[in-house]
Amino acid sequence: MTADQLRKSILQQAIQGKLVPQDPNDEPASVLLERIREEKDRLVEQKKIKKKKNPSVIFRGEDNSYYEKFTLSGEVKCIDEEIPFEIPNGWEWCRLGLIGDWGAGATPLRGNIEYYGGKIPWLKTGELNNGLIISTEEYITDKALEECSLRLCNVGDILIAMYGATIGKLGIAGIKLTTNQACCACTPIFIYNKFLFYFLMANKQSFIEQGEGGAQPNISRIKLVNYLFPLPPLKEQQHIVEKIEELIPHIEHHGKAQ
Repeated sequence: MTADQLRKSILQQAIQGKLVPQDPNDEPASVLLERIREEKDRLVEQKKIKKKKNPSVIFRGEDNSYYEKFTLSGEVKCIDEEIPFEIPNGWEWCRLGLIGDWGAGATPLRGNIEYYGGKIPWLKTGELNNGLIISTEEYITDKALEECSLRLCNVGDILIAMYGATIGKLGIAGIKLTTNQACCACTPIFIYNKFLFYFLMANKQSFIEQGEGGAQPNISRIKLVNYLFPLPPLKEQQHIVEKIEELIPHIEHHGKAQ
């Protein structure tokens, strides 16, 4: 098995709940989900984030099938065909859009010299390094931030490329920064950001396959936020990340030895 195959195998085990043992004393993910929903409602009321157009709840019926109920319309549909694998007791399925605030960036008009050369980091997807982002090649001004529909990302936000050859490439904001429109950022709400990071890494090939278009295939923000996400209890998220990061050096050593 190559180092790349080993890494993919470990990430798959991680997101399926097979990498670390479950602790029945952990607060279940259903309680965490409720807290996330309450926090999002609070942020919407404060006008800090936008309200989702048609929020939904995923649940398991008495017939053991999975269903999704859309809150506004009341519509309920079976989503068994979407469920990629079984999750442990205490975990919950939800949509990626629920566990954070997602948004893409923008490119300030190149011809406007008042937009560039400032002090605000502006990231292009080619700079994503599947790790911590602590600097950018270009910087923009406060004027650009105010006038160009840019999103100021927080430290710890998860970044993912949506277009072209870089689809699925990731980063973690190590500084406050802005991005171009080819990059989608997520501010996680009450979940461990690195668990989201490794989940997205595990699904990179799926994002590439879902990319649409010819010369410049892309996966839209809408597709991203509608992607199914297996949510573990918060403590287990941390244990999973710790285990992954314990194994990474061994994977790298295995790769060098080949």
